[in-house]
Amino acid sequence: MARIAGVDLPRTKRIETGLTYIYGIGDHRAGVILKEAGVDPDVRIKDLSEDEVRKISRVIEEQGRVEGDLRKEVTMNIKRLMEIGCYRGLRHRRNLPVRGQRTHTNARTRKGPRKGAVARKKIS
Repeated sequence: MARIAGVDLPRTKRIETGLTYIYGIGDHRAGVILKEAGVDPDVRIKDLSEDEVRKISRVIEEQGRVEGDLRKEVTMNIKRLMEIGCYRGLRHRRNLPVRGQRTHTNARTRKGPRKGAVARKKIS
């Protein structure tokens, strides 16, 4: 199992798809990394040589933030928005949609399961 940027990549997948398991690398960036490293995107991860893994790791390090550094940066950005009290920060704090979506209906992913009406005892 190849370990790149602190992530174990699945052995049976193509390297182009396997790189997307690293936080901060999508389909496009994976292709760019492989082109720069000179590695065939169709090769399986289990068939990579140590030299090819080293080349890919070097290119990823040169290109910039992935995994822990990127997660930390995103978290810090969200904390900053919440601290300065801007609208986006308030939406993050209340766990509501941040990018202008409606909440009258929908937004269940962000708001969580519906809270049903609580039945009251009848007073007679």
